[in-house]
Amino acid sequence: MKVVKGLDQENNEVNGEDKETTGYIKIGKFPFFMLMFLLVFATAGIITFALAFGNDKAVNLGVPERTEFEKLYEAYDKLNENYFTELEREALVEGAINGMVESLDDPYSDYLSVEEAEQFDEVISSSFEGIGAEIQSKNGFITVVSPIKGAPAERAGLKPNDQILAVDGESVQGYSTTEAVTIIRGEKGTDVVLTIQRPGASETLDVTITRDEIPIETVSSEMKENGVGYLQIKTFSENTYQEVTSALTTLQEEKMKGLVIDLRQNPGGLLDEAIKISNLFVPEGEIILQIEDNEGNRQQVVAEAGNKIDLPISILINEGSASASEILAAAVNETVEVPLIGQKSFGKGTVQSAEPFEDGSSLKMTTSKWLTPEGNWIHTEGIEPTHQVSLPEYSNLPYIEPSNEWKENDVSDQIKAAEEMLQILGYEPGKLDGILDSAAVEALKEFQKDESIEVTGILTGDTTVTLMEKIQEKLLEDDPQLKKAIEVLNTNEGKSE
Repeated sequence: MKVVKGLDQENNEVNGEDKETTGYIKIGKFPFFMLMFLLVFATAGIITFALAFGNDKAVNLGVPERTEFEKLYEAYDKLNENYFTELEREALVEGAINGMVESLDDPYSDYLSVEEAEQFDEVISSSFEGIGAEIQSKNGFITVVSPIKGAPAERAGLKPNDQILAVDGESVQGYSTTEAVTIIRGEKGTDVVLTIQRPGASETLDVTITRDEIPIETVSSEMKENGVGYLQIKTFSENTYQEVTSALTTLQEEKMKGLVIDLRQNPGGLLDEAIKISNLFVPEGEIILQIEDNEGNRQQVVAEAGNKIDLPISILINEGSASASEILAAAVNETVEVPLIGQKSFGKGTVQSAEPFEDGSSLKMTTSKWLTPEGNWIHTEGIEPTHQVSLPEYSNLPYIEPSNEWKENDVSDQIKAAEEMLQILGYEPGKLDGILDSAAVEALKEFQKDESIEVTGILTGDTTVTLMEKIQEKLLEDDPQLKKAIEVLNTNEGKSE
């Protein structure tokens, strides 16, 4: 018997003198293709017999049997055959996928229905309507990772690590992240009431948030005094790198001498965008981050050649800085010793990817973990700042519900928060005891007069909203973290090479 060699070998071996061997293997008087025909015909007969008289599981034909799914198939069949009402088979399949993902006990992995997958794409590629907050399912509770800077969630006073217990009175305990997102998001101008449990607080708080369009723009910038450029990155979406380079060009045209990068309340986003932005500051050849797969293999992402920012830099982080923002902060801190100012970051050191199904749904799952240039895994640990700087105590004052109406002699913790706000703004509400007494009423009337609001002495509506807005403005004006970051630049501590 002679076997013809593959076509990638020398032509003279294919076109040998023995013509009978060309194109098939010769076995006796039967050409090989005739033997194959007989085998296929016989196999077809066996299959027909098995399907007609035997168990359909007998038809295997060499495909490995997935015995681990037998119990799943059995459960599916039992439900379809015996459940007391008719079932939607698609819902059963999706439920099984959800169950598998939830068993991972990973708040960052999730099965996304067609609608949820579309919403996920909107968040990273265009504007969307909602409250503007990154949330995750943590220990069975929906937890705020970070409200997006300037979004309704931040304006309403939501903070990292707030637990969302209910949405419009409906408990969300045990919900997946995507299930919670689906009911929290909604049309611009509509209200959603979140029941919040804040760490350290004994009572829950109902927060009414008016949904709005969350803007596409993820970057803002301005020139501060003494040539200090200020660059705020709110999240890492598809166009963030372009927005950053455009903002930096403008600041450089304005003769920027130093740069503060504000990553506070930045919940992260796209890994590629974080890498491209890091490449602006990390020297060529230096490691930006390392990615480790499930077998422990590490891939180093190294900075490439290109235009680099060679000015003194400082970076602002806090407990709302997560994921991609931590990648940027760690990269510049460990490679060029750029100082980090503020509070310890959130601590998310894993990478997710979305695998789409044909129907448009998607499986978002954790596929690897990322490590800093020095090989540190910051997951659940966060990044410690070079300079620990806290915000003023009044930044933690609770949200006051505008729909409530508090009159003279009423008593409430929300009244106490309002008294503290009035005092911080320079008014004299008397004793800070949560009682809307005559002194507090007079302070409230004075505030209403100064802000051109109807003078009633009642804490409600526009008065409440304006009071909280003024506190936010005061916080921006005071901002000890930003002041420290600028001070660091002025003392030449912020390094660039």
